Amino acid sequence: MSGITYDYMEQYIRSLIPRSEGILEELEVYAKENSVPIIQKEVGKFLELMINIKKPMKILELGTAIGYSAILMSISSPVKSHIVTIERDENMVNTALENINKYGFKDKIKVIQGDCLEVLQKLEEEFDLIFMDAGKGHYNHFLPHCLRLLSKEGIIIADNVLFKGMVASRDLLKRRKITIVKRMKTYLELVSSNKELITSVIPMGDGIAVTGRRIINE
Repeated sequence: MSGITYDYMEQYIRSLIPRSEGILEELEVYAKENSVPIIQKEVGKFLELMINIKKPMKILELGTAIGYSAILMSISSPVKSHIVTIERDENMVNTALENINKYGFKDKIKVIQGDCLEVLQKLEEEFDLIFMDAGKGHYNHFLPHCLRLLSKEGIIIADNVLFKGMVASRDLLKRRKITIVKRMKTYLELVSSNKELITSVIPMGDGIAVTGRRIINE
């Protein structure tokens, strides 16, 4: 399955998650039928939990795809979060906008079409939660901009950081993925070695890294 945890463990964890209904179920069916990658169910549940705990007023997402995770985060928010999501692929942007409008999230989710790095350089507003799920080989490039945009007590949640287990094991590494794996390792080293940050890497889904600023009592 994911290459991150034992298959039996992954299957059991997923069996504990209730089946999606309504909007999310429809989007999951669409994604499966059209071979569009969306976040794994356990990652979605983790996002839902973190949003309920943090109650972010502003969320930034890197990588929109069909709008599934943005809509999931909006539904999960108890404080009517405003979400900005960035997507480079024009077809995905069009599909995401259709879904966002169709399901009534037009006033809650803003889609920006463009390269994530280029858009990040232009953004100035502060975000309470940043979800990285785009350009797997560029997380280390995104990081300085995300830290600049992150509120004092905000968190960054980065998906796919163990990349099918290749980041943790050379035995799983595929030659054509070497560059992505090297850059993802760089990202994890950056967020783990920076004394101003605190990061936890969770072997869930395809690997999640949760990063926040270290709060020091004066």
